[in-house]
Amino acid sequence: MQRQFWVYILATHKNGTLYTGVTNDLLRRLYEHQSESVPGFTARYQVKRLVWYEEHGTADRAIAREKAIKTWKRSWKVELIEESNPEWFDLGRFLNG
Repeated sequence: MQRQFWVYILATHKNGTLYTGVTNDLLRRLYEHQSESVPGFTARYQVKRLVWYEEHGTADRAIAREKAIKTWKRSWKVELIEESNPEWFDLGRFLNG
């Protein structure tokens, strides 16, 4: 079975704070952000809405993509989000039914 890795962006709302992360278990990591079970940036700033994610076949590719996105201007991140999620829906609600 092939491992999967995700790069993802969370937001407070459309004009709010953005957070970019990487994980090998998107559902678990989203739960950790939303439940604030792991202290840090997203808990402090209430960044809980999954607005974009992308699957990768290797950890190296996912980490490289995350690092690249983290260097981007905010406007580039917004454009990336709006290409697939123009309404900024919380995509976490659609994961796993």
